[in-house]
Amino acid sequence: MQNHCAVPNCTSGKSAPQPLFRFPHDPERSKKWAEKCQKQDLIDKSPGQLYRYYRLCGKHFETSLVDSNAQSTVLKDDAIPTIFDVPIQPQNGPVKRSKETNKDDEIDSNEEKKLKLSQADTGQTDVQTLAVEEEYKEYLKSLFEVLVLLGEQSIPPTGPGDDKEHGLGSSNFQALLEYRLTCGDEVLKKRHDANKECCSPALLNQLIEVSEKCIRSKLVEEVLQNGYFSLLTDDLVKILGEWYLPVFLRYVDQSNCPQERFLGFLSFEGDGDALAETLLSEITEKWGLDMEQCRAHAHSCTGTHFGQVKTFAAKLTERFPMAVLTQRSTRTLNLSLANGMALSGVQLVLSTFKKIESFFSQSPLLVSELEHAISIFYPDKEEKAKELKEICGASWTRRNDAFEVTVEILEALLLCVDSVHDNEDMRWNDQVTHKALEISKALADFEFVMALIVLKNALTVTQAFGKNVQGPTGDAHFATSSLNAVLHTLKEVSDNIDVYHEFWTDEAVNLAAAMEIPVKVPRSFLRKHQLESGAVRPESHYKEHLSVPVVDHIIREMTEIFCEDHLKVLRCLSLVPALIEQHKSMKPEEESVQVFKNDIPNAATLSAELHCWWVKWSKKGKDETFPSTLHETLQLSDLKFFPNMQAVLRLIGILPTLALEDGCDVAYKRFQLYMENTPDKLKSKSLALLNMNYDVGLDLDSMVEVYINMYPDREDVCLSQ
Repeated sequence: MQNHCAVPNCTSGKSAPQPLFRFPHDPERSKKWAEKCQKQDLIDKSPGQLYRYYRLCGKHFETSLVDSNAQSTVLKDDAIPTIFDVPIQPQNGPVKRSKETNKDDEIDSNEEKKLKLSQADTGQTDVQTLAVEEEYKEYLKSLFEVLVLLGEQSIPPTGPGDDKEHGLGSSNFQALLEYRLTCGDEVLKKRHDANKECCSPALLNQLIEVSEKCIRSKLVEEVLQNGYFSLLTDDLVKILGEWYLPVFLRYVDQSNCPQERFLGFLSFEGDGDALAETLLSEITEKWGLDMEQCRAHAHSCTGTHFGQVKTFAAKLTERFPMAVLTQRSTRTLNLSLANGMALSGVQLVLSTFKKIESFFSQSPLLVSELEHAISIFYPDKEEKAKELKEICGASWTRRNDAFEVTVEILEALLLCVDSVHDNEDMRWNDQVTHKALEISKALADFEFVMALIVLKNALTVTQAFGKNVQGPTGDAHFATSSLNAVLHTLKEVSDNIDVYHEFWTDEAVNLAAAMEIPVKVPRSFLRKHQLESGAVRPESHYKEHLSVPVVDHIIREMTEIFCEDHLKVLRCLSLVPALIEQHKSMKPEEESVQVFKNDIPNAATLSAELHCWWVKWSKKGKDETFPSTLHETLQLSDLKFFPNMQAVLRLIGILPTLALEDGCDVAYKRFQLYMENTPDKLKSKSLALLNMNYDVGLDLDSMVEVYINMYPDREDVCLSQ
């Protein structure tokens, strides 16, 4: 939009800023606006020219014709300007003039004529400049429109023929622009005629950067408008050789549905407290996120970067104590605990899991091959074989009991990949047989077998708890009362680790013997410490470097993640009507609800409101069904009569531990699809944000304004051409 008002001598912007409004499209109203301005050159313009190049400021409209809110200021559809400054006219009457005065008048008259001519030339130049500026903005708008379209269709602007040495290429983007040219886009045609190129790679990079800024600004605004939120991060990803931390936000929207949004990537360069401070500074200062409204945070990370992410989490808790560290629902508890272990054997198991999942997802025939191998090893146990086949038909490596299942099918799994690698009947291509060989080598390593057995046995203690806490509402509420028992059992294992480790070693050695795998200390350990084979006994090595640290890690993480405030939030699930009716002899725990006392509308009435809520749902009529989930409860129309309960339920809804309803977790699914399906050389942190948030409803005019403010020199270059 233009930066000044079309009314002659208007002082808009000098004393107080005023919004600017386009001339209307409607020819009749446009004519009335021009006539009210009492400026002939406006009256002579067409409605299209007035709409594109001219504006009136809010000073000329009655306040009743202007609608303002926090986001924008707009005119009513029938608004007509009526307020104009009336210039003072000279008084009539005879005036005596001396000869000297007449001479001065002649000089003044000549100067006035020169001034008018100069003003006329300047006015014409201004109109021409404004026309060029408006044309440039329309050109940028077309470019942004194409970029957003590519994002919606998951098409990278770059292509296989791009020149990476000179920055991000633009082949797909350029192709779509040329298609629009052939369809008659006049704005692009003028620019193409002038420059022989619609959009350079450098300009495309700038457009993508501006798109990222606009999307993130809109997301942050959306989240903050809906109140409190939780911050979530995922495993680090590598984009164009650099490590980045993916960041998500969870909040409850205006329709009381929990939602997640992908906010972008944080550069993960550095270490320790300095890195943590940099990450927090980026989130708060550059991204504009108000962390005082954060009530929980959760992190998924592998052992490689576990220490750095933990430092960031600790710093976040220190700076914002109201944000409770929790578990994240996108990964099962046992796998989350294992991923945080920076132990070579554990990471070998987890990396092999990824290879296994990728391998069997290539073809149903490979799954059939595994099922055939399972039948061989369970000839007399048809029910067990059937159960294992059903499990292996899905992604069993992501299950809460993944380690237990893998132990049961390990022999069959090794037989399967060896058969594929041998490829006696020539059914598989070289790529498949090569991957089968990689998996076979990993499975036939005693370090893998020992780590798998230790993980299976140690995490059996937390398996039921993890399944419950990430399960239905009733199970999640029940899990809070079982944590002490879980920690007690883990402590017992830790206190008697010598005995438990002996049992685990025997199980691993027997399994290895059945698979003809030699029992030995990892070669990497011997080389690192410059030891000869046989210098260290396998039993003592794996106790010190595997069993003990695994159990200690589980205890430490369970204690930290499921702190008392986290458990109190989970206990508040007792507010779900079906649980109240089911346990009507027990009233909801007010002590747990008090964790939200600073975040509810009226803490003074909490006790009375909680009692009324319990009375309402403690008795169920015949054939009456009560909401059994948090999502169903949040949709109750009765909540408007229970403001404190509504606030509490919304705060529970942002808890990362609880799984989202189907349809509310699209952000994470889009993130996974983008990272898995986009070739490494085409990945871009900015494009990823556009791809995963194409539905945020971007305003192209606003994007153009942001671009011009960020790159004013670019506009000058284009206008001078």
